[in-house]
Amino acid sequence: MSERGRDHAHDDRNLRYPLQAMDPSMSIAEFQQMIRDRYYASDSTRGIPGTFLWFAEEFGELAEALARRERGDGDQQNLEEEFADVLAWLATLANVADVDLTRAIERKYLRDGGPKGTK
Repeated sequence: MSERGRDHAHDDRNLRYPLQAMDPSMSIAEFQQMIRDRYYASDSTRGIPGTFLWFAEEFGELAEALARRERGDGDQQNLEEEFADVLAWLATLANVADVDLTRAIERKYLRDGGPKGTK
């Protein structure tokens, strides 16, 4: 876990979604709200530029974990943690930028059949 992962660690006794009660099937909106409840005070102080840099570093750590997997020396648990970190920091960045991820996904990928073509 990077320093940023530890930066997001703190007391969650009074939060809507304490870690031990988190539903593994929570929606994107619920996850984004959980991240907001836990970290918005420090995240908003850091601002968009600082938060984006932390997100970019997590993205790099995911790239490293994927590269290790491709070389045959990957660690599945670490890979899963890096995916989780990227998702958490994406939700953090969306919160700081005042973007509702559920609404953004609906507008871009669900409304009117989503984007045309394939990637």
